[in-house]
Amino acid sequence: MRLRLILAEALSGLRRNVSMVISVVLVTFVSLTFVGAAMLMQMQIGTMRAFWADRAQVEIWLCRDGAAETTCAGGVATEEQIAAVEERLGGSALQKVIRDHRFESRDEAYQKVLEIYGEDYVEFVTPEQLNETFYVNLYDPGNIAVIDEAFSGMDGVQQVRNQMQYLEPLFSALTVATYIAIGIAALMLIAAVLLISTTIRLSAYARRRELNIMRLVGASNPFIQTPFILEGVFAALLGSLLASGAILVGVRYGVGEYLKPRMDFVTTWIGVPEALTVLPFVIGIGVLLAAFSAGFAIRRWLRA
Repeated sequence: MRLRLILAEALSGLRRNVSMVISVVLVTFVSLTFVGAAMLMQMQIGTMRAFWADRAQVEIWLCRDGAAETTCAGGVATEEQIAAVEERLGGSALQKVIRDHRFESRDEAYQKVLEIYGEDYVEFVTPEQLNETFYVNLYDPGNIAVIDEAFSGMDGVQQVRNQMQYLEPLFSALTVATYIAIGIAALMLIAAVLLISTTIRLSAYARRRELNIMRLVGASNPFIQTPFILEGVFAALLGSLLASGAILVGVRYGVGEYLKPRMDFVTTWIGVPEALTVLPFVIGIGVLLAAFSAGFAIRRWLRA
């Protein structure tokens, strides 16, 4: 009987404040959509970073003609210098660091350039302008410093480069976008909390005579407060469900149908399974914030 009465009071409050409830639903919907988007973007960054870190190689550029580095004072790397680099790569000191390596000659590099950029570059690029290179795969991509220390300064080696450095600007841009989404979400959540508090206070003011009667007949504060808390929770829950739907639609069609075919250089995309792991957090954040803000508002109003 008490539960039925509490639910009836909560539904009555929702009917009396339809416009405010719609406002709470919309603000919660927008804010939690940004929260879910930020979480998924961070998951996408982590997935891409792990994928490329596992496949990114360390490039050991051998000296070419005209290189300004002091290790290239003798000009193009000699056969002896190349053999010395090869021997160190296969040595016992680095066998726990290096998974495998391969050598790319100047002619092979030249053919790769023509395959990528087309035969039009024949007039502008010659094999002599390119470096002979060792491509090294590591067991742990974090050990780049070991390779850099082992080969930088070695005669015949022009430079040691990590391929991950080419992707860092992309990861940085995505991280900034994530922070922006988090900032917008935080502002919208604050707006949702304030709006829920205002809605509860207005609802309590509209029913002040009923509340006074309930106090006079001995109703406990939890019994009085619960319908108001349920009003905020219901509105926030509806907004959370709408946000969950928007997140699923965005991942399914925005990522799967739009971005994936157009950005084929990214081979690891988040999907619906990842979105489903985010939804409980989105719904939980909405419900908890609504319960907290509604409970705080009605307690302050009853003490006033």
